[in-house]
Amino acid sequence: MRILVTNDDGIDSVGLHVLARAMTRHGHVTVAAPDSEYSGASAAFGALHVMQPEMHRVDLDGVDEAWSITGPPGLCVMFARLGALGDPFDLVIAGINPGSNVGRSVYHSGTVGAAVTARNGGIHGIAVSQAVEHWGVEGQGWEDVLAMQKWHSAAEVADAAVAGFIADPPTEPSVLNLNVPNLEVAEMAGWRMTEVGVIPPRTMSRAVRTPKPGHDGSYRVKMEWGDPVDLPVETDAGAVMHGYVSVTWISRYEAVEPEGAGSTVKAIDALLGG
Repeated sequence: MRILVTNDDGIDSVGLHVLARAMTRHGHVTVAAPDSEYSGASAAFGALHVMQPEMHRVDLDGVDEAWSITGPPGLCVMFARLGALGDPFDLVIAGINPGSNVGRSVYHSGTVGAAVTARNGGIHGIAVSQAVEHWGVEGQGWEDVLAMQKWHSAAEVADAAVAGFIADPPTEPSVLNLNVPNLEVAEMAGWRMTEVGVIPPRTMSRAVRTPKPGHDGSYRVKMEWGDPVDLPVETDAGAVMHGYVSVTWISRYEAVEPEGAGSTVKAIDALLGG
């Protein structure tokens, strides 16, 4: 079993290191992660003709092979799929992300994007994220927040999930999105099979444009956050808010015509016919 471990927080993330070491009991682990922060990159590759991406070997305690790549996590997965890291991989695991990837954030998450990129290339993908304190489940980055992360708990949940996944994998490449409360395993309420929520647990409620001093015509944009919202336990965010591990299978994009879309088709037909 060849396992690729990546993330969107960069090669120096503690969550990445803890996850990678936990995965070594399941097979040969290779780490390939961005050289810097790429949160919110979704499944992006970046403008390769401009970036001219590079790979740099790094030392990571407890892992035989690790690389930093000058690009987003989706690019790390693509490079691995195309042979830049040797033989084909059987499984891609992304994380541990500080902050749950639930609700609308699933569309924008680089953690989930790495797993989706794996599936697009015919490889199973698992995204692992963990709630943070004081942010209504979601959150990012500040050191005083990250110091409170119980990475070992998320790694233990991921370890159990991967063991079951390997023992009886889905019949076709799939994406599993795991979101874990920031609790000791013994303190968790259990687990729930969940749906992707529509409302995030805490939204960016307003974007305010303010002039940049000394730069005529230039502005800074200040983001304002709303209050945390209590969500149904059947949703991914709601489950984590109530202390459960959220287990969600992420489907592929599907072509579904919405109700009332006929006028759009008629307009195209009027131009092109048939």
